[in-house]
Amino acid sequence: MAVIPYKNSQKSKKDQIEKMFDDISHKYDFLNHLLSLNIDKLWRKNAIGKLKVFSPQNILDVATGTADFAIAATRIENAVITGIDISEGMLGAGRIKVDRKKLTGRIELLKADSENLPFDNNTFDAATIGFGIRNFENPAQGLSEILRVLKPGGVIVILEFSKHVKQPFKQLYSFYFTKILPLFGKIISKNGSAYTYLPESVKIFPDGNDFIEILYKAGFVEGNWYLQTFGIASIYLAKKAKI
Repeated sequence: MAVIPYKNSQKSKKDQIEKMFDDISHKYDFLNHLLSLNIDKLWRKNAIGKLKVFSPQNILDVATGTADFAIAATRIENAVITGIDISEGMLGAGRIKVDRKKLTGRIELLKADSENLPFDNNTFDAATIGFGIRNFENPAQGLSEILRVLKPGGVIVILEFSKHVKQPFKQLYSFYFTKILPLFGKIISKNGSAYTYLPESVKIFPDGNDFIEILYKAGFVEGNWYLQTFGIASIYLAKKAKI
C-alpha cells in the first residue's frame, strides 16, 4: 500500500504531495537544514561531484523543490539547469533563492509533472532527483519519462534516504527520525502530516540494490549506489544506453 501524507483524503497521492509541499514551503528550507544538521548540503555536494565527472551542460532537476540541487549543480562549469516541480509554493521559494544568488541565467524553474515531462526526447545530458523519487505517484513512469528525455549516454543521479543505517548509530538515528523529527516538524511547520509522512515513506521505499533493479526495469544501465554518512542516505547513479 502506498504511503500518503493525508490518510483521510480521497485525493491522489500526487495531489496530496502538491498540497503538502505548498503548505510547508515557507518553512521547508529552515526545517530541512535544521533537522538534517546541514548534512544534506554535504550529500548534495557529493552527488554533484559524481555527476561533474561527466561534464553535463544541460541538466534536468526533477522534483527540484526549493532548487537546492539545481543550485548545487551550478558548480559544474557552464552547466544550465532546468528544475521542475508540481508545487508552486516550493518553486516560488526556489526562485527567490536563485534570484538572490544571481543564477537566473543558469537556472530556470518550471511547474511540471515528473511523470509527464514537457520536453522532447533526447534533450538533456543529465538528470538529478534530490529526495523526491519517494514522492512520485508512479516511480516507474517517472523514471521512464526521465530516460526518454535524456540523450543517449546521459546520466541520472538520485539522492535519497536509505535504510542501510549502520550500527551502533542505527538505534539512535531511528529514534530521532521516527520520534524527534516528526515532533519538531509539526511544531515549526504547523503541518504534522508532512513530517510523519517522511519516515513512513522512507520505511517502505525500496533502496540499495532493490532500487537499482527498478532503474534497470525502467531501462537504465550501469547502475551503482553509494552510501552516505553511516548509511543515512544513498547516491544512485545510472546511465541511458548509448545508441
